[in-house]
Amino acid sequence: MSTSLRLEEITPATVDAALALRVHPHQERNVAPVSTSLAEAYAFGEAAWPRLVFDGDKAVGFLMAFLDLQWNAEKDPDDRRSGLWRLNIAADGQGRGYGRFAVEAVRDELRRRGASQLYVTWEPGEDGPGAFYERLGFRPTGETSGDQIVGVLDL
Repeated sequence: MSTSLRLEEITPATVDAALALRVHPHQERNVAPVSTSLAEAYAFGEAAWPRLVFDGDKAVGFLMAFLDLQWNAEKDPDDRRSGLWRLNIAADGQGRGYGRFAVEAVRDELRRRGASQLYVTWEPGEDGPGAFYERLGFRPTGETSGDQIVGVLDL
């Protein structure tokens, strides 16, 4: 993994790089495109934390965290969670540690904000990212969000 990895906010200067990011075609069913994430970030305001992952001057990934969102108001109105909402690593950048860096950056940000757990959801199946998240220490909670598996990492 490169030592020049960093996160940057999405700005007018970097939005085109964010929108140009593409995962492998076989992964497109597992993750929404960056354009959808940016629209959700706009709609959710302060609860969304979108960032670009850069390696040097090149955008290699996109992540979006959710911060203190109400999880399931019908079951428990006090259940508020933070976690990784979206992770898109460019097809030509996969396998280089960018995804791990992104998850660790969200973990560090949530710790800084006082969170004790980091949540993520993923599409099940052979092409889904479940094995990646489990290698990073996430464990399935037994819950689902739509058709997705809910995982948690204790911080």
